Amino acid sequence: MKSLDPRVNRLPPISQSISPKAPLDQFGTFEVFVQPKEGKPFQHEGIVHAPNLEMAYVLAKEAFTRRFTCTSLYVVDTRDIFVSTLTDENNNVYDLISELTPATPGTQSFEIYHLAKRGKQHVHVGTVTANTADEALLCARKEFNTGKVIYNVWVIATDKIRFTTAEEKELWLTLPEKKFRDASDYKGGDKLKNFLERTKV
Repeated sequence: MKSLDPRVNRLPPISQSISPKAPLDQFGTFEVFVQPKEGKPFQHEGIVHAPNLEMAYVLAKEAFTRRFTCTSLYVVDTRDIFVSTLTDENNNVYDLISELTPATPGTQSFEIYHLAKRGKQHVHVGTVTANTADEALLCARKEFNTGKVIYNVWVIATDKIRFTTAEEKELWLTLPEKKFRDASDYKGGDKLKNFLERTKV
């Protein structure tokens, strides 16, 4: 089934080989994940285009933290996200994952994201240890499949992510005071009401 959701279509299927773009061909696409509040899971928020991972992080902070507060964010190259099959209606994607028998214990950590509702964002549900993305999906099915319908799963190798460090979190300390970011702070509705009252004939 083909999805109309561009967030799904731009991610390559796990079975498809991923070739790096030619140098200087174009800016790469990077996925941005934010943590709205401490203790809340990270969720996918959007994308930025950048020449490299570090610049993607800078642009993501500029683009996604000016209009709302968050406590942390991270970015990852779109090509480093492995995506499961997309399902519809009441079909759980975990029911479509084939059994695998890992040859050796997992040595790499992977972050697992669920799409629990069509049209919403992927949300982080936990971390698994595996050798490959395929094995990580199987581990995710064992650990995070509660029977609730999940339409799509993203798997990201932890070492591919550009996280916010503890020191960098201080960058967000002043954000809540910047009320000018919020349209409601301009009280446009009140100003319009006053203007209409003054101009009544």
